[in-house]
Amino acid sequence: MPARHKRTLLLLAGLTVLAAALSLAAGPVVLSPGELWAALMGRSCGTAGTILLHIRLPRTCACLLAGAALAVSGAIIQSVLANPLAAPNIIGVNAGAGLMVALACALAPTALALTPVLAFLGAMAGVLLVLAIARRTGASRLTVALAGVAVSSVFNAGIDAVVTFVPDTLNSYADFRVGSLANLTLDRILPAGALILIALLLALTLAGEMDVLLLGEDVARSLGLNAGRSRTVLLAVAAALAGAAVSFAGLLGFVGLIVPHMARRLVGEDSRPLLVASALGGAALLTGCDLLSRLLFAPYELPVGIVLSLGGGPFFLWLLLKQRGGRTP
Repeated sequence: MPARHKRTLLLLAGLTVLAAALSLAAGPVVLSPGELWAALMGRSCGTAGTILLHIRLPRTCACLLAGAALAVSGAIIQSVLANPLAAPNIIGVNAGAGLMVALACALAPTALALTPVLAFLGAMAGVLLVLAIARRTGASRLTVALAGVAVSSVFNAGIDAVVTFVPDTLNSYADFRVGSLANLTLDRILPAGALILIALLLALTLAGEMDVLLLGEDVARSLGLNAGRSRTVLLAVAAALAGAAVSFAGLLGFVGLIVPHMARRLVGEDSRPLLVASALGGAALLTGCDLLSRLLFAPYELPVGIVLSLGGGPFFLWLLLKQRGGRTP
């Protein structure tokens, strides 16, 4: 790895640590470094300890995990499908999770405590359906993308139907739909967090196969790599990452789309540094946006998904225009 890329990764790591520290300290009640340290070491049983351990620490951990998972998922999908506009929603993650949660809101409101489990199951069901359809037609880049579009369209139509026939569903579904990290506990994010860490490690071990796939199917085949199988495995890892993040964070957009773009500009196409840069960048971005969502209109707060969309849309448009030399089509 070039020294420049190592420095970039160290800088991203420092930025992530800074974002996490600010997330733990800032808010309506500002905690000093001493109060933070005492609370983390279990030596504070007062207000500072309660705020940190029961509110800010779970939320910051959720930001770091979800941001890293969504960004790495997006990086894998963009590389595997050779599509710079690809994101976790293109393989049915968001639509599957959204439909399952919408059905739960409409048919079993008392089951909303199981939203993380239902969202993950829905996300994985959507992805498995996409991969099953794609496998029957060779699991090529095009068939995966087309299968994802088709399945997502059907699932989104199902969500619209549920909301139309059971309007009360909209209120319960709104927080999940826009993405929110409020009111999370460590117990709620622990299972998904463990899955995210395992999937991140697995993604790093598969980075070599990602590099081979970037060379094209013919080259991959000549090197003895089963392109269809490798593509399916990598997409399954990406789906597990995105599904686990969506299960507690809701349908957050732009993280899996923008962060891999920026990571490529910083460290190039080599998959291993790209995945590390994406994880760090995604964690820092989501943590920073969540901090803004809490502070902009304090004591009220916006769902972090709205802040991401407000900043992500114009930023992505700027990237597109910059790639075209500042000229619109």
